[in-house]
Amino acid sequence: MAIPVNSIIASVSKILNDESNVRWTKPELVDWLNHGQREIVLFKPNACVINVDVELVPGTKQSLPAGGNSLIDVPRNTGGNAVTIAVRNLLDLQVPDWHSMARKSAKVIHYFYSITDPKTFYVYPPSPGGNKVEISYNANPQEVALGGVIALDDIYAGALIDYMAYRAFSKDSEETQNEQTAGIHYQAFVLAVRGKSTAEKYRKQSISSTSNQNEV
Repeated sequence: MAIPVNSIIASVSKILNDESNVRWTKPELVDWLNHGQREIVLFKPNACVINVDVELVPGTKQSLPAGGNSLIDVPRNTGGNAVTIAVRNLLDLQVPDWHSMARKSAKVIHYFYSITDPKTFYVYPPSPGGNKVEISYNANPQEVALGGVIALDDIYAGALIDYMAYRAFSKDSEETQNEQTAGIHYQAFVLAVRGKSTAEKYRKQSISSTSNQNEV
């Protein structure tokens, strides 16, 4: 269940001893919440993953939808066969004209992707245009507003509260105590986000180890 923006603001306002939102207004806090969501995605790109069917343009070169940051996977043709990732250099050597529209097909077999160009991917055979594939990609979180809900998973609520408190206390950083308090909240924010990444890493290692043991 997505957490309401108003709930996050109420928690931050309580920390700030400003529950009437006189010193730090609600619109200001919402702005910092949106900044916090983007900051989380910078630390942890898979905090905001979109899975959709996209219509391909004619040819091999394709782009992520607006707001997309980097491709994760192209698992299948929509409602059809699986698509596999392939090594582009091998196809370049074996089928030098693979970009040619003479090879076009509405069924994608392979896709190619490079982290050096994260918003672009290629498909083979070339698309005639109009056919669809399912893709998943890392995206920018949607802007939220009062009365709405946060765009990220509920588990990031605590991190968002710390980020917003950090921004609020930074506003009054001319006072030494507030500057120190801002630093404490930012450290808590970073640890919360990185801690989730570490937990996921150990979980993956545990699953891999269990699988290996089962194969023995």
